[in-house]
Amino acid sequence: MIKFYNFLTRKTEEFKPIAGKAVGLYTCGPTVYDFVHIGNWRTFVFEDVLKRVLEFGGYKVNHVMNITDIDDKIIKKSSEQGVELREFTQKYEKAFLTDLAKLNIIPASKYPRATEHIEDMIAMIQKLLDEGFAYKAEDGIYFSVEEFEHYGELSGLQNRDLKKGARVNDDEYDKSNWADFALWKFKREGEPGWQAPFGEGRPGWHIECSAMSTKYLGDFFDLHTGGIDLLFPHHENEIAQSEAASGLKFVNYWLEGEHLLVDSQKMSKSLGNIYTLEDIVKRGIDPLALRYLYLTAHYRSKLNFTWESLAAAQSALANLRDQIVDWDAPSIGCAEYEAKFADAISNDLDMPKALAVMWDLVKSDYPSSAKHQSILLMDKVLGLGLEKLKRPQLSDKEKELIEKRGKLREAGDFKGADLIREQLISLGTVVEDTPDGPKVKKSK
Repeated sequence: MIKFYNFLTRKTEEFKPIAGKAVGLYTCGPTVYDFVHIGNWRTFVFEDVLKRVLEFGGYKVNHVMNITDIDDKIIKKSSEQGVELREFTQKYEKAFLTDLAKLNIIPASKYPRATEHIEDMIAMIQKLLDEGFAYKAEDGIYFSVEEFEHYGELSGLQNRDLKKGARVNDDEYDKSNWADFALWKFKREGEPGWQAPFGEGRPGWHIECSAMSTKYLGDFFDLHTGGIDLLFPHHENEIAQSEAASGLKFVNYWLEGEHLLVDSQKMSKSLGNIYTLEDIVKRGIDPLALRYLYLTAHYRSKLNFTWESLAAAQSALANLRDQIVDWDAPSIGCAEYEAKFADAISNDLDMPKALAVMWDLVKSDYPSSAKHQSILLMDKVLGLGLEKLKRPQLSDKEKELIEKRGKLREAGDFKGADLIREQLISLGTVVEDTPDGPKVKKSK
């Protein structure tokens, strides 16, 4: 039984999919106006873990992640740089997809671009106009929040004394402001525009996700996720416009990932603490060490990023790899630890506990072949790429030197053994002496 904390009900609930073992999952994707920062990557790794847990549980996941390639920030930045919109966004979209692979994130089933689904958005907006949930103003088409009875239920705003009747045209606005939001913005000079029955213009940000998620997953689907900062207004607005258009419930389960802090502070340009995956790699850090760091905190808890904590994650990952690389070939696993691991991941994705179970397995007295089988099973969820580890391939000369060194050590000739050790290092092979015997690693 898999349980999730559902932000819609504010309760931990058993996951019950709509259609047997088939699961519809929509995750809010990147806005491609810049390189993705490590705060967003935390959200994308959490969503990857969610999908892996579902697949671990035997579900077939239809995962849709949008690419927002038209919004206020994109238009502004591409205009400043004098670059055509598609050329501008393509650079960042390509970088995003490349970095996904570096973090071992399983690709989505589909990555729909907003600009390729304008007709779907127009059709949804027209339906909202026809049903009386939207109205035409001087600068665009707006959704009337007062016309939607359940507005505010996801974010808990419905009982607060908030200003009503105000209109907001910006794609992002005050997180505590209840206001009618733009579905369609009439064309302004220097901006791209598309023809629509209600006037030439472009979509607002919120309508994009509703149109694309329902196109590929249906009007009613299982899971919707994103970062906690999207809870209001974006996810709230998605629910309002989607349910108003279809007359059906939009999504059963809403999962939101918490913020990543940097040195205990929120990321901001003014503080200069916004880092990308490229910044991580430039410091000689394996991207999978960043993934490991994300796994050390529950997705609904804030995680404080420091370079020291990332270095510790890199050391832990290196230690894990060192342990596994010498294990015997996988055979029958350790049912005890596999059950504990399954319990942890099924309990609202408790990855810190899952990691602890994994390390208990590593330190256990089970045969290495059994531990190897179980840890590869666990890594289907952890996503640390452990299945790619291979024993170092040694030349005949290296094997001969290692054997000779072992005999010298047995004879007490440690000086001679050290000389051979240095010779091996020059060949790119490092021998470490451990209580369990010598361990061999390739240094190059």
